[in-house]
Amino acid sequence: MIEGFDKHALVIVNLVSPKEKFFGVLVALSPAGITARAVNLDSFDDWVREVARGEESNLDLITMFVPLFRVERIFLDEPLGAIRSYAQRFEDSVGTTLAKYLGL
Repeated sequence: MIEGFDKHALVIVNLVSPKEKFFGVLVALSPAGITARAVNLDSFDDWVREVARGEESNLDLITMFVPLFRVERIFLDEPLGAIRSYAQRFEDSVGTTLAKYLGL
């Protein structure tokens, strides 16, 4: 792993070809690629609403491997000033931390 990107770090992954963004938990990072348990950012708000309502989820985090040539950037999920992190947004809506929800 790379310093700061430890196993179970909450990350935002930007991919290319096709262009996609994911939020989730880093499982592994290697020269071959990245393994994460993540949700597409286009579906994040819908997923959080389903979890908060306790509904049977049509959306959930998926475990995926992405080859490194598709990875454009990886960011730690951190707040920036008044902008809340995705993990904080999850906790505000659901009432529990993402780590606790995932059993980490």
